[in-house]
Amino acid sequence: MTALVVRLDNAGDVLLAGPAIRAVAARCGPVTLLAGPQGAAAGRLLPGVGDVVVYDAPWSGFVPPAFDGPATDALVRRLAEGRFTDAVILTSFHQSPLPAALLLRMAGIERVAGISVDHPGSLLDVRLRGDPDLPEPERALALAAAAGFPQPPGDDGRLAVRRPLPDITALAGDGPYVIVHPGASVRSRRWPAERCAETVGVLAARGLRPVVTGGPDERALTTLVAGRIGTDLGGRTDWPSLAAVFAGADAVITGNTGPAHLAAAVGAPVVSLFSPVVPAERWAPYGVPHVLLGDQRAACRDTRARDCPVPGHPCLMSVTAADAADAVEKLIAETAS
Repeated sequence: MTALVVRLDNAGDVLLAGPAIRAVAARCGPVTLLAGPQGAAAGRLLPGVGDVVVYDAPWSGFVPPAFDGPATDALVRRLAEGRFTDAVILTSFHQSPLPAALLLRMAGIERVAGISVDHPGSLLDVRLRGDPDLPEPERALALAAAAGFPQPPGDDGRLAVRRPLPDITALAGDGPYVIVHPGASVRSRRWPAERCAETVGVLAARGLRPVVTGGPDERALTTLVAGRIGTDLGGRTDWPSLAAVFAGADAVITGNTGPAHLAAAVGAPVVSLFSPVVPAERWAPYGVPHVLLGDQRAACRDTRARDCPVPGHPCLMSVTAADAADAVEKLIAETAS
């Protein structure tokens, strides 16, 4: 038995698929993960993943690419060469597994499972309608179990990454610290940079050492947020080293973005600046102590908007720097007790 797990979209979506991937791997051995270009690096961190195949799907992502016939033909050939007996297609509630299922059928995969509210015809052998309000890891685990891959004994179902992680002492320095991660791929989910910078100052004033993280394209943002007070790691970490930096933190302050799930995967407490454009019950930090900040009843609720549809971004602007620092201190006290 050889298995393929499909989880396209961004890094956070891939990290949330981790418990289901482990369930499949417990019966089949290391699985091949079919991921999008934004999720591949996170996929390589997951226990149970033996190989990652990258495909930029024209039905997925914030800015889907044009259909690429040669790339799609190459994918089908690559999957056919894998001789997979089983495939599990993991999707969020608003997505269909059927485009991927068609390609898997073309590759000759014998048994395909997915969650679909649409009639799947002969594309799916195992079809769930799914509960859209389950947390994403539990929804994925439910599909894996229906496909014959139950949660293995002794697996707590939480997010996880491969260990050991890199030594990041030279990056993060000595002594306790708190992460401020200001970026997010979707503008509606970002706490304003000025508010993040205020938080760095408040943390420092309370004796908490702030460390600011971000990707290579966020260096201007992290420089602004860190100022002269925080340690600026913008553009200085890849996914494994970022995981290690998060693992060493007393707490991580971040929005609803992939790094929030990376923090959860290494067991770090999370202060989540959560814009309610998607439901927190599905995408809040999973399996770790966390504090949810932001008006979850705001007018933008459940809109899935990428740009805030309400002037002034009130769902997150209602949160002050002091609120975030208070939440950090609350989590530190709880985890120390």
